[in-house]
Amino acid sequence: MFDRIPRRHTTDNVKEMYTILDAYEDLLTGMETNEHYEKQVAQFFEALDPIRATTKKSNDNKASKKTKDVLFDEASGALKDSMEALMQL
Repeated sequence: MFDRIPRRHTTDNVKEMYTILDAYEDLLTGMETNEHYEKQVAQFFEALDPIRATTKKSNDNKASKKTKDVLFDEASGALKDSMEALMQL
């Protein structure tokens, strides 16, 4: 999943980002049922909404290509950071 995170803004990459975010949320939900990880995964859920919001902003028709690229890069970077932190658990 980590290796699938796109870095460049395109319509297809936005769709892929949402697919990855949904799969990541499902993974976190599964981990939450494990007593060992239950309290530790809450912080990762909190990161999902801002990442989704930034991804959505990156697809705004009124935004310039550069703005879209910057926002999408920010969202994909945040998702990668979150996944890397989760892998450290």
